[in-house]
Amino acid sequence: MTTNPLIERLLAVRQRIRQAEQDHGRPSASVRLLAVSKTRSVDDILTAASAGQHCFGENYLQEALQKITKINNIRTSDKNRHEDPGPVEWHFIGHVQSNKTSELARHFDWLHTVDRLRIAQRLSDQRADHLMPLNLTIQVMIDRETGKSGIDAAELAELASAIIELPRLRLRGLMTIPAPQSDFTAQRRPFHVLAQLQQSLIEQGIPLDTLSMGMSGDMQAAIAEGATMVRIGSDIFGPRAPL
Repeated sequence: MTTNPLIERLLAVRQRIRQAEQDHGRPSASVRLLAVSKTRSVDDILTAASAGQHCFGENYLQEALQKITKINNIRTSDKNRHEDPGPVEWHFIGHVQSNKTSELARHFDWLHTVDRLRIAQRLSDQRADHLMPLNLTIQVMIDRETGKSGIDAAELAELASAIIELPRLRLRGLMTIPAPQSDFTAQRRPFHVLAQLQQSLIEQGIPLDTLSMGMSGDMQAAIAEGATMVRIGSDIFGPRAPL
């Protein structure tokens, strides 16, 4: 039987995650896989979902809303019921703009890139009461790489303390995107810093359970330092088509 290449890549990534857990003394299944599906088709998402992948990360709001609408229609249409992909959990991993918070609060399950209290307040105000609290991670700027978003570590505790008081949000943990490094030891350093920052917040009484860190090139280093969610795109979906 011929296996779909996308599914083969997805299974290979899962195996790499399991192996990294074993290599670094992590409990089995302690790391969740977030499939980064930005610029990818609905068909690709449905293929991954058919193999049990239900967490998808999007960077661009309008593109994501089109996909969410199409997949919701598939799930609710009698004609296409046999194509139902099952539950899909939508994660926004792009930069959050103030004028987009209403749609984000309405359509997403997770936001990974909050770094301002004003954004968090808007999300809480705009999240409907009938929805589950919106899961958030705070994006932390570890290495001050030019062009990267994130709050400074010195301001993190104040922001986290304010967010946990907002009624329709659930602060889950921290997220970072460090500068690319090829050396494994160098890759681990920013992830170690983020894990220490999270532990400090936990010791201050803020209950957190998520470290969103690690991508295709540094996933193993992130898992070694305690990642609970890794964000993988091209290793699952293949190289992106040139723009």
